[in-house]
Amino acid sequence: MTARLSMVAALAAGIGFGPVLLAQKTTEVHPGRGGSPHVKTEYTIDGANVSITYGRPMLKGRSENDLMPPGKPWRTGADEVTRLTTDRTLTFGTIKLEPGTYTINTIPGDEWTLLIGRLATPSEKRPVQWGIPYQQDLEIGRVPMTRSKTPSPVEQLTITIEDTAKGGTLRIEWGAVRAEAPFTVG
Repeated sequence: MTARLSMVAALAAGIGFGPVLLAQKTTEVHPGRGGSPHVKTEYTIDGANVSITYGRPMLKGRSENDLMPPGKPWRTGADEVTRLTTDRTLTFGTIKLEPGTYTINTIPGDEWTLLIGRLATPSEKRPVQWGIPYQQDLEIGRVPMTRSKTPSPVEQLTITIEDTAKGGTLRIEWGAVRAEAPFTVG
């Protein structure tokens, strides 16, 4: 009887967490030139299909301030520019993003800022948009982010989207830093 109850409880827990697990899918895009893996993580938030594609560097004992320079635009990843793609309208603060692909950069520091931009037009010389130098002429707008500490240190840069009652929250974690920006769908 105890084994049967344990199996029923495990099945119920799996069903209860099923929608959360199905809402996120991460696939490796490529290993990266500098050793940082590049991933694409896909989410479904309030009917919107949203993905983040980025390079995931590791701290490897290096200083957070060296890798995320306070007060300066940071590519928020490794190698190519970090991209956010959506098939529905997303609104970050006062910035409305129509369906499409956008770049994500940040300005780290005591207060963080999310920088949202357009993709550059690819050329033969540059078929992929690199993450540095920051291209301010492609910037669409800036949104303040909430900064806090991570519950435990995060060795590898992690960008996630959390489903919330009013849309979602874009979350960036690395080292002891967590920065978040809420958004709505529609």
